[in-house]
Amino acid sequence: MATVNGPQISKETAPPRAAHIAATLFALSLSVWLLRVGRSFFITLICAVLVAFILDPLVQLFMRLRLRRGMASFLACSLMLGTLYLAALGAWTQVIGFWADMPNYSRRISELVDAASLQVEQIQHSLEEALVPPRLRQAPAPEPPAKQRTTRNKKTAPPAAPAPGTSQNPVQEVRIRQEPTDLVNFAWDSFAKFSDVLLLASFVPFLVYFFLSWQDHLTRALLNLAGGKRREILSRSLQGIADVTRAYVVGNFLLGVVMAAVSSVFFYFVRVPYWEVVGPLSAFLSLIPYLGLPLAMVPPLAAALPVYANWGPYLVVAVGVAVLHLVSLNLMYPKLVGSRVHLNPLVVTLALMVWYILWGGAGLILAIPITAGMKAVFDSVPHLRGYGRLLGD
Repeated sequence: MATVNGPQISKETAPPRAAHIAATLFALSLSVWLLRVGRSFFITLICAVLVAFILDPLVQLFMRLRLRRGMASFLACSLMLGTLYLAALGAWTQVIGFWADMPNYSRRISELVDAASLQVEQIQHSLEEALVPPRLRQAPAPEPPAKQRTTRNKKTAPPAAPAPGTSQNPVQEVRIRQEPTDLVNFAWDSFAKFSDVLLLASFVPFLVYFFLSWQDHLTRALLNLAGGKRREILSRSLQGIADVTRAYVVGNFLLGVVMAAVSSVFFYFVRVPYWEVVGPLSAFLSLIPYLGLPLAMVPPLAAALPVYANWGPYLVVAVGVAVLHLVSLNLMYPKLVGSRVHLNPLVVTLALMVWYILWGGAGLILAIPITAGMKAVFDSVPHLRGYGRLLGD
């Protein structure tokens, strides 16, 4: 009787493998659910960690000046808050000026909308003349003379005078009565959303200070949780996460500062209003992956609406922003950031999609540092290095 040679799957190995797959899927689903439900908490925590990485070189500089870590962290956080306060104060003065110029912007937008509508009507008329045969283009039938005479001689009775204390239009009266309620509800909903964001943002300075001042203690505590080889693996993982995150965050921050200075000078020479705010805003928006170029064009083009009368200056501004974006992306970004992150373009695209689905706009900003940190962990753990090579370039 013939026998079949080959590996036989025993009954003892099949159930553990199926249980392992089921446990992995359950853990993945639970992680996605936690990331979705606790998005506000995780976004706040990760933002605090990234800011701490930005301020860590400043803390190290203060420590070289014979200051303790706690005092150095306090000074670094104080400088950060002072810089943000001065930036907010300068932005507020620009907002006041923008609010005063709002009629000019409204008038210019109305002119552009009317001009665009006229061009669309002309294009539609030209297409009708080119595509529709003349015999099908019939003018509307004129109104009969008797009906015109009747309509012309017809006199409408004046509307009855409203009673004292009542509105002339009952629909308008109902609308006037309902508008305050809708406005109050809208204001309350907006305040509730922004209050949650502001409340969570108020925790960021305290978290940054504790991360900086307790860095050594947290590192020792985490390493004490692991023993033997796990301690070495955890140490390499933490160091890899710190290196790649610091390279990405600090590199992008320095690149944004340089781009903000160059953009502000460029907008000043082409006479873009509010160039002090538009320059940094356009520069840091250009750092957003895949959406940076169109987002960077919006602030200068919107600010220049009441200044430029024809399309030539707008084209100059758009081309200038595009050139600055391409130069920073192709020349400066690889030297400051790309040489330390090592993520392939497919992984970057998928990461942006996944984290945008989970966290919205914040996911687009945090997707690359999170994925780079995961790759650093995979490279440090021996049995996960295959996943690290999969994510790498």
